[in-house]
Amino acid sequence: MNVFYNRDGIGDVLLVSLKPLDAEKRAIEKKGDVVRIFDETTNETAGYNIFNISSYYAVHGNGTVEVTDELVDVVNELLAKNGFSETIEADFSSKFVVGYVKEKQKHPNADKLSVCQVDVGTEVLQIVCGAPNVEAGQKVVVAKIGAVMPSGLVIKEAELRGVPSYGMICSARELELPNAPQEKGILVLSDEYEVGQPFMR
Repeated sequence: MNVFYNRDGIGDVLLVSLKPLDAEKRAIEKKGDVVRIFDETTNETAGYNIFNISSYYAVHGNGTVEVTDELVDVVNELLAKNGFSETIEADFSSKFVVGYVKEKQKHPNADKLSVCQVDVGTEVLQIVCGAPNVEAGQKVVVAKIGAVMPSGLVIKEAELRGVPSYGMICSARELELPNAPQEKGILVLSDEYEVGQPFMR
């Protein structure tokens, strides 16, 4: 679950994104101040747009909105108030974690890509990486599915040149860390970091 707000660019609308949706399958249902966005073939909800949100909840700033228990409660109250029976739940686990590159193989269909198996503590993720300095044995920062990068990019499941990828190994520049090097390459962490621990930007 990712939440966005940009009063200047979009208006007084809270954008609640629950899952990716192909544009050609997109359908909407409007009730009061709430628009439900869903997959017209499966009827699965992809998100909600809540209009006039400042009448119900104080949103500060523009961009990604921190998801809190209070915000989830407000959204669920508004869904019910506007005639929707569905409720939403939030995953509060960290989306930026320390990973360990267990294995690196050359991508079968792209010279500059590598296919990595990365241990993130609770599971091993296959991640396709284009960084020239990625190697097995490194501790790295992994943006998991659902992470929102400082640029606003939402990390989603992807298929890169025919190989599935379930996250992103991050560079210091992508994380917008102070004094990040400008040359291309992932951020390699020291051994003091524990695999699976949240990485605080």
